[in-house]
Amino acid sequence: MSLPNSDAGDRLHALMQLCPTACAFVRDAHFESVGEPLDLLFAKVESGGLAGQATRSVMVSDAAHASLREHLATAFAAGQPFDGEVEMVRGDGSRFWGRLRAAPVRWDDSAGVALWFVEDVTKARQHRLQPYWQSSHDPLTELANRREFDRRLSDHLSLRRRQPVSVLMINIDHFAEVNRTLGEDGGDHALQTLGARVLSKVRASDLVARLHADCYGVLLPDCELHYALLLADKLCEEVSRQRLRFGVKNLRVTASIGATQLGDQVREPQAVIDACALAVAQAKVAGGNTVRVAGWEDFDADAAALAAEAAEAAEAGSA
Repeated sequence: MSLPNSDAGDRLHALMQLCPTACAFVRDAHFESVGEPLDLLFAKVESGGLAGQATRSVMVSDAAHASLREHLATAFAAGQPFDGEVEMVRGDGSRFWGRLRAAPVRWDDSAGVALWFVEDVTKARQHRLQPYWQSSHDPLTELANRREFDRRLSDHLSLRRRQPVSVLMINIDHFAEVNRTLGEDGGDHALQTLGARVLSKVRASDLVARLHADCYGVLLPDCELHYALLLADKLCEEVSRQRLRFGVKNLRVTASIGATQLGDQVREPQAVIDACALAVAQAKVAGGNTVRVAGWEDFDADAAALAAEAAEAAEAGSA
């Protein structure tokens, strides 16, 4: 049953005022309806708020505003949302970097009303620009990178503590199809989304890294293989049960996961990576969306690396 117009309007107004996220409806480069968090973000509460004002009022220059409008129009016309960092200005003249996420309310009228979400990412941006952060993190997903993963893994291999340490490798099945369906920007969005999902399911003491392309690593200190496998099963379910959406396009994906617990016979991070990659390859051969365990008995690192590379090439060719 649809709501009467007045009731629907009242509910929408209440939602926008109480929603902790700064949001607004924008039409013809003007703020049409604005939530209080957005007015607070731009220090516009005392001046009557942003409602009715031009979007130019929050941009640092005419050129920046024109560029933003062009990028929004291009993305919307292509059936894609906009997600980018934009320098903005508050009512008191102070500047900040905002992450703007925007999409049309109706995709069949992409030039009509759009919904904007704005988040102040100034501190996060400054943090990302620091040399150490850049050297240890993946710029796309903001997860740890392969170098940091190897460093942390090496620490556990060299210290030989009594606590068990497990490792997961997560690889998206047929990721080439994701790029074909969602486009390059949609593929990047998928990698960010999936990385965030994995990160939300682990402990603060665990390390999630983007190892390469569509491959993630999870380092699990003080974790026996049994518990690592329980986590791996949950991650498979988490990835497969939600659709990836990017603008008007969406699809469902699955992941193959390789798991292992560090043993006394392994000494190098690369051997762990190769063992997990072989287990991932075995999971893909089994149809994907499943978990396989990397064993250390009679393990041949060179053979594992070659087998994993062959399996990856085969999947890329069949995707």
